[in-house]
Amino acid sequence: MIRAAYLVAFYCAICLLACRPEPNSSNTSWPVYKGGPAANHYSSLAQIDTSNVSQLQVAWTYHTGDADTVNSSQIQCNPIVVDGTVRHFPQLKLFALDAKTGKELWAFNPLDSLPGQKRIFFILNNSRGVAYWANADKSDARIFYTAGSNLYSINAKTGKPVEAFGLNGLLDLHEGLDHPDVADLFITATTPGIVYKDLIIMGSRVDEGPKAAPGHIRAFDVRTGKRRWVFHTIPHPGEPGHETWEDSTAYRFIGGANAWSGFSLDEKRGIVFAATGSASYDWYGGKRLGNGLYGNCVLALEAATGKLRWHYQTIHHDVWDRDLSSPPALVSFKKDGKMVDACAVTTKTGYVYVFDRETGKPIFPIEERPVPTASGLVGEKLSPTQPQPTKPVPFVRQLMTEQDINPLLSPESFAAVKQRWSGYLHDHPFNPPSLQGTIELPGLDGGGEWGGPTFDPTTGILYVNANEMAWVIRSVELEKEKEGPKTLGQAGEHFYKTNCMTCHGPDRMGSGNNPTLVGIEKKYSPASFDTLLQSGRRMMPAFRHLGKAERKAIAAFVMDLPEAKKQSYTGPKPAPDPREVPYAIAGYDKFLSKEGLPAISPPWGTLNALNLGTGEWIWKKTLGNDPAFPNATEPTGTENYGGSVVTAGGLLFIAATKDGMFRAFNKRTGAMLWETKLPNPAFATPAVYEMGGKQYIVVACGGGKLGTKSGDTYVAFALP
Repeated sequence: MIRAAYLVAFYCAICLLACRPEPNSSNTSWPVYKGGPAANHYSSLAQIDTSNVSQLQVAWTYHTGDADTVNSSQIQCNPIVVDGTVRHFPQLKLFALDAKTGKELWAFNPLDSLPGQKRIFFILNNSRGVAYWANADKSDARIFYTAGSNLYSINAKTGKPVEAFGLNGLLDLHEGLDHPDVADLFITATTPGIVYKDLIIMGSRVDEGPKAAPGHIRAFDVRTGKRRWVFHTIPHPGEPGHETWEDSTAYRFIGGANAWSGFSLDEKRGIVFAATGSASYDWYGGKRLGNGLYGNCVLALEAATGKLRWHYQTIHHDVWDRDLSSPPALVSFKKDGKMVDACAVTTKTGYVYVFDRETGKPIFPIEERPVPTASGLVGEKLSPTQPQPTKPVPFVRQLMTEQDINPLLSPESFAAVKQRWSGYLHDHPFNPPSLQGTIELPGLDGGGEWGGPTFDPTTGILYVNANEMAWVIRSVELEKEKEGPKTLGQAGEHFYKTNCMTCHGPDRMGSGNNPTLVGIEKKYSPASFDTLLQSGRRMMPAFRHLGKAERKAIAAFVMDLPEAKKQSYTGPKPAPDPREVPYAIAGYDKFLSKEGLPAISPPWGTLNALNLGTGEWIWKKTLGNDPAFPNATEPTGTENYGGSVVTAGGLLFIAATKDGMFRAFNKRTGAMLWETKLPNPAFATPAVYEMGGKQYIVVACGGGKLGTKSGDTYVAFALP
């Protein structure tokens, strides 16, 4: 089961804002996810500047009307801005709104387009954006977005499916993966694809457990949905990179290595850039020995053909879930008196990698440094070195020392945390997962996260908002399924540990951002729980690979059904499966005190500014303030999700924090110039656009993360 899986209902939101076309629409509107194909979050609009930002006020609000406060719905979308209307989708519905007023114009519900018998297989996943394509005269304009495992092509003017695309307007992302056994495996796309000429280039989000689909990158014809090319991120025999897998047959059963965070595009050079995650299973590599290209790689591909131009692997044989969490930002800056076209990649480890855009040559030297190789897990073989840039230095802490234990805790909690800390592996950032428990810092959700970096082409400054939260990863040896007769309860416990324990913990109490399953029988009947297992919810994948008997056993165990647990299990004897692993982790556990407070000292969130020409950090600010510590003498920072935007008006805007504030900073000094309280926290990247001569900044306020209340509001700000 993958990180942050939820056995709950979920409603996601995306919006597409639109305004009249501008001569320089690449950065005066917001036509592509993250602002433009360069993924640099930059706007050349300057009506709102350092002198008047304090006068900002609400221009319009839009309520989706479907926030699920019981099940912690979220809105993580970054709006795009093209051609005169605003569009978004909560509950996976796509809406068109007027960009000046927020008035709804049309709506499309993808659930209505599915045959009745397929509805239970519709995965209610989160989503962060949409892609837009139009022909030369805009007589054919389309929106591409993913709902469940389907890529939809929607007429941008009417909100109706484009029936010539795929099957009546949708394309199943299981297709075209060059793999025979993916039909029942989880696949979706929480981040939009990117359009190059007449191609929509797609990544994917797949399961992080051992039964994961491969994360191959594909390009489809925007008009028909026909696959035009595929790049195998787990290479097939005869392809470069296949030799980095010790088992030459691994491509048949290993999944992952997926570009889940989206793409950036150099349109002039015809190069699409991707950043991939780890191969599966995330936490044990004994079934995928070797460095494992193209997991954890920066990839530069020819956008027209998918041919590899260059690659760089930032983590060898990843067993820490250190996915590259955002696509490279395409940047141009002056270094040693010369302009450099490069791409900059921020990472969960806190490093920034900067490469020449055409050749992949590092702009700053990168060294292969020795790391621990001893693992207590049978069959594991770690890489003896890992690549680490010599410059810039990491933007977050990478070790939790005794001096980093949170001083804001009570003396009793401090002592208890210290005792636990001393029992974990904690002396090296590349200590592997262990039976005793390993502290992972910056943590599973950053350093740098999916919001990605922001780059200002006028100054050469790169901005990174970061998390500094320690997590504890503890491996658990899995028992093999017992031979002979067994009850539903016994079988269900085994299937729970192999499919669900990673997210919900060995005691079903939840872990990290994942909810408890104790008492779930009060929300679901056995029948509705079975539907849930087949359909998935939010970050929880669909378990369509499980048979009816296996699902019934899981329900008996998870729902704690006394009578059902006593019944005999009559399911088929499992066949040997090369994907099964001997270890799982006990949960995605933040290192917290008994009161649920961070074990590590603040700051837990920061905003950082880097001069790319010199590789030196020029300022660092604490981002946010945790309301759990009202007596703290300094801001604590908070974990943050969603990125920033920077403008020609001298400003950097960011929400992202659990305290629910929206802030504007002086982009050169880091001084905070304005802040306002949002209806709910905005774990999303804002968008900047112009309409009728007025500049707007809009952000989705969905809450629902880090213990915050869910919301349903989009808020746009402008000057009076």
